[in-house]
Amino acid sequence: MNKILAFALTAAVASGAFAQSFPSKPITLVVPFAAGGPTDLVARQLAEALRKPLGGATVVVENAAGAGGTIGAAKVARAAPDGHTLLVWHIGMAATAGLYRKLPYKPLEDFEYLGMINDVPMTLLGAPKLPAATYRDFENYIKANGGKLNLAHAGLGSASHLCGLMWQSAMKLDKSMTTIAYRGTGPAMNDLIGGQVDVMCDQTTNTTSQIEAGRVKAFAVTTAKPLSGHKLLKDYPSLQDMGLKGFNLTIWHAMYAPKGTPPDVTKKLNDALQAALKDPEFIKRQQDLGAMVVSDARVTPAGHKAFVAGEITKLKTAIEAAGQFAD
Repeated sequence: MNKILAFALTAAVASGAFAQSFPSKPITLVVPFAAGGPTDLVARQLAEALRKPLGGATVVVENAAGAGGTIGAAKVARAAPDGHTLLVWHIGMAATAGLYRKLPYKPLEDFEYLGMINDVPMTLLGAPKLPAATYRDFENYIKANGGKLNLAHAGLGSASHLCGLMWQSAMKLDKSMTTIAYRGTGPAMNDLIGGQVDVMCDQTTNTTSQIEAGRVKAFAVTTAKPLSGHKLLKDYPSLQDMGLKGFNLTIWHAMYAPKGTPPDVTKKLNDALQAALKDPEFIKRQQDLGAMVVSDARVTPAGHKAFVAGEITKLKTAIEAAGQFAD
């Protein structure tokens, strides 16, 4: 018994000493996508905001793209659990649990959840040629012509793909629209502007400028309530207000560590994250991207994990109903 107690005390002291010296080398934020996209921008802005609360530590971003984000996520799941290799990912952490029947990691078991970063609203768009001015006009047109229309998205598992799946499922159309996958938001948006496709749903980081320029028609936002504080989208209704009960979809981002990272280290990382989320410059830069910095219980590890568990269930239901899988 004395040996066991002595071992436990030694381990506790060692853990505390490790946490006191953390970070002892540069911290890497792994982004599971190529450089330049919305998640990459979020991670790079976060890296800057984390440096001060981490005592001036070097925080760098590494892009590990491929397989819908699962390559980068798997890399972090396998990394040394010392807090120096972290994952910054969006809603894909929840979506891949339904999209992939075989994953190289378990989303709820192989990571330490550190906290949410932001929410990015989605907008429902139509091509300029569509004969609709309001969401109700748009909905009626879709219901009457669903089988003749095309729904664009930026690739399997993308934000626009998930939004389109959930919206079509909630609409309960007699005839679903034909889904067209593109290699990225840019080509999909170009074809929507040109009228080659009819409908698209995507995050405000990609759609706001197109709406403002009048190149596409916007009909609704996917948040639970209208975006009353948004200078451009404040007058558009939410899908929930339009009768799609319970519809609430944002493209959130969050931060994770490998499973087994010491509690003292994860606390240090969460404290730093919460400080970064209160940094006025970080908040402004996120707002410029069309994102809302999280300030509720989801910034805590427990709140973060509970939220993602719910998102996994919600997205699995929509993915399975559509029968669209990545493998």
